[in-house]
Amino acid sequence: MTAFKTLARTLAITSLGMTTLMGAATAAQADTLRVGMSGSYYPFTFVERDKLQGFEVDVLNAIGEQTGDDIKFVTASFSGLAGMLDSGRVDTIANQITITPERQEKYAFSEPYVYDGAQVVVRKGNDSIHGVEDLKGKTVIMNLGSNYETLLKSLPYADEINLKTYESNIEQDVALGRADAFVMDRTSASQVIKDKPLPLQLAGQPFSRIENALPFRNDDAGRAQRDRVNEALDTLRDNGTLKEISEKWFGNDITSLPSAEQSEKTGSDT
Repeated sequence: MTAFKTLARTLAITSLGMTTLMGAATAAQADTLRVGMSGSYYPFTFVERDKLQGFEVDVLNAIGEQTGDDIKFVTASFSGLAGMLDSGRVDTIANQITITPERQEKYAFSEPYVYDGAQVVVRKGNDSIHGVEDLKGKTVIMNLGSNYETLLKSLPYADEINLKTYESNIEQDVALGRADAFVMDRTSASQVIKDKPLPLQLAGQPFSRIENALPFRNDDAGRAQRDRVNEALDTLRDNGTLKEISEKWFGNDITSLPSAEQSEKTGSDT
């Protein structure tokens, strides 16, 4: 009988230990991933009826379901997001951050999850601008801190363009005639024209291909977070979730390379 009681106590202690370990493992998996975003870049991240929503919100929530992380969104002006990442107030930024050589030197980027192009947008009826080559002598605006300022400054005739950066409302100022054009990604520009009551039109084709991803601090912890997110993105791409989210917001898939470019990378003729 004594031996039986001893065995029972041993099993109870072992069970308690296993429960504690399992609880610790679950807690370790359920880390909080703090995600910075502007909340003002339709339709990727925006607030409507006091609710933060958009393509980025859906993608990050799907990533959290795969990694087991709790996703905490932190909104701030776009120009301040990089500083928040640098100082550790957020763990990454989900605001269509374009991969550039300069940013790659500083951050550990996830794999791209959006493929797009830089697009010139003008007031509807403006026939003097048909693309980026027609911006000489024009006032062109873009969001402060975006990559589009760098793209335009790299043009051989950049000194002939009056470039201005805004915190927000670039679409409204062009629609009102306060500026000649703005530049943003083609996907967002197309959705703004489709969904917003603003007199705008695309001016020509995209003038630069862009790949957008999630930046993390380039240290051991940041790279570990990046690797976990990459695994989640691979799963979401393979099971069709990324495509489903994209089609929900845009009516097409912006999360995969265009077929022609994919064929070039793989060496395929199909």
